[in-house]
Amino acid sequence: MNQTENTSTDPHLNEAVEKTKGLQPWRRVFHAANGSFIVLALTVFGLPVPTAILILSVILVLSLTLDVLRLLDPKVNVLFFRAFSFLASPREEKKLASSTWYALSALLVLAIFSKSYALAGILVLAWADPAANIVGRRWGKIRLMDGTVRGTAAFAVAALLALLFFVPWKAAIVAALVAALMEASPIDLDDNLIVPITVATTLFLISA
Repeated sequence: MNQTENTSTDPHLNEAVEKTKGLQPWRRVFHAANGSFIVLALTVFGLPVPTAILILSVILVLSLTLDVLRLLDPKVNVLFFRAFSFLASPREEKKLASSTWYALSALLVLAIFSKSYALAGILVLAWADPAANIVGRRWGKIRLMDGTVRGTAAFAVAALLALLFFVPWKAAIVAALVAALMEASPIDLDDNLIVPITVATTLFLISA
């Protein structure tokens, strides 16, 4: 999704937001690590799904509270962008943080779908979204809806690799393609919300 332009009249906020522009490599690493850790916790380390939902609920409440505070008070927003300059994104200046959407989507898929479908959606988000962003920014030239051809292709490949841990290859291909097209579509919703839900829903419909 495209980032919104910085239009704040606060020079301190403008300065703080400006420092978060660019490829943001640590943001991509953090993004991939979060989803991967959730999957590992629920598979390798045996964390029960209800416990994971409880933890994510607490994280969601804390993240949402911070969002409300900073969006209501420019001074808090400045502190947010300065403290998380290596993780924040310019589009978060006047919107909920991606971490809030990330926690919400993980919570929803774990609460609604089977464990394997939920984890598939979370891992696709963790791996494919950063891949699409990096490839699209650095090498994407031909536009495809709200993304680029190469970025969308990178998303599909990374998504396929993630999905193969959970479902047969035919279902993985379908879900990867659907998610890649949804990620590139000009829908005014955060990718962190729509990608896991799209993947889990697609896998559910395929298996029905």
